[in-house]
Amino acid sequence: MSQGDVTDRPADALPPGDARPVSGAGGSRGVQLGLSTAVFAVNFWAWALLGPLGGAFAEGLGLDSFQQSAVVAVPVIVGSLGRIPVGALTDRYGARLMFPLITFLTILPVLFVGYVADSYATLLLGGFFLGLGGTTFAIGVPFNNAWFPPARRGTAIGIFGAGMGGTAIASFTTVPIADAWGREAPFLIVAIVLAVFGVLSILVIKDSPDRPAPPDEGMLSRFWATFKLPVTLQLSWLYAIGFGGFVAFSVYLPTLLVNQYDLSASDAASRTAGFVVVAVIMRPVGGVLSDRIGGVNVSIVCFGAATLLAAWLILEPDLVPGATIAYLGLAFFLGASTGSTFALVAELAPPSKVGGVTGVVGAIGGLGGFIPPLVMGAVYGNNGSYGIGFLLLTAAVLATFLFTLGPVRRRQRLGRAAD
Repeated sequence: MSQGDVTDRPADALPPGDARPVSGAGGSRGVQLGLSTAVFAVNFWAWALLGPLGGAFAEGLGLDSFQQSAVVAVPVIVGSLGRIPVGALTDRYGARLMFPLITFLTILPVLFVGYVADSYATLLLGGFFLGLGGTTFAIGVPFNNAWFPPARRGTAIGIFGAGMGGTAIASFTTVPIADAWGREAPFLIVAIVLAVFGVLSILVIKDSPDRPAPPDEGMLSRFWATFKLPVTLQLSWLYAIGFGGFVAFSVYLPTLLVNQYDLSASDAASRTAGFVVVAVIMRPVGGVLSDRIGGVNVSIVCFGAATLLAAWLILEPDLVPGATIAYLGLAFFLGASTGSTFALVAELAPPSKVGGVTGVVGAIGGLGGFIPPLVMGAVYGNNGSYGIGFLLLTAAVLATFLFTLGPVRRRQRLGRAAD
């Protein structure tokens, strides 16, 4: 068989393990997956910069516990809601345009927060636009979905989703860099890294030749058509709890550990980084397992186990070993659930609407991460305890477990034809 015979075949026709170039690709699937994951990670690094410095900003600006929660949570708003238009724009214009565009735009709020923001209001403003970095998730899912055949999409999207490890980079590095070279230093470094990966995106990122044709309808009509799909709403619920729980802990856990266990800011940030690393590792694992045993089965196990762990935290156990086991266990199962949810997106969403479905699901998932820090901050401010907050978390995860057992399992059995 000639090289042309291989590269001219549709992507789905290649053997499952084949990572050879496709005609017009400008590189293998592996290269595209690897670079898109790295770009996503760098943007998530920017998105999560405020979390590790929340305590320092609170002390410097005299913020109360609710204001501190708002500062670390506000980037999630744009990073969540922004995924809806960014996902739709990716369906229309492709990742080759959208990846570098969003990456370069994210540099502006990074520098604003690092060098300009000097009050609660300006910090909220900068953090709001810092959320642009979080929208890159809605670019990468349809991009990689088009590059890989159905049997490998759960794995590929799980690997791409590991780019959320950018939050771990923020947790590990932000405080030490700020302590060593000043508060502005982490923001300058991230801005430089964003610029480098923006250039790499221009040079290397190529949309798959099998990418669905751009839609004909306008963005609003397309959004409504996507939003009302049953699969969109059902998977949004799963992601709001799975990814939302991850985001909530990644941005608020440093504050919680300082308040509840009297840890130093650097110690709390390091422990939060451990939480993030476990969740990041488990995301591709969740995708791989979904390819093998089904995304619904993986989700059922994850939400069932997370319910038990959240209930344990209601008792406010000692940090070692009780709370540590509970938090790492939640990272393990919530991380795997994020991989299984987007394996279900790849399986059940209409191919031409994967970007739109990803945008809506990702937006609601991100909003799921915005609300808990505010609730936790308000609960702690009123009671000096997080017990009620963990009670609410337990109820939410339990409801998701039951929802996955019922309606989501039925949806998987019906498949795309049901929509």
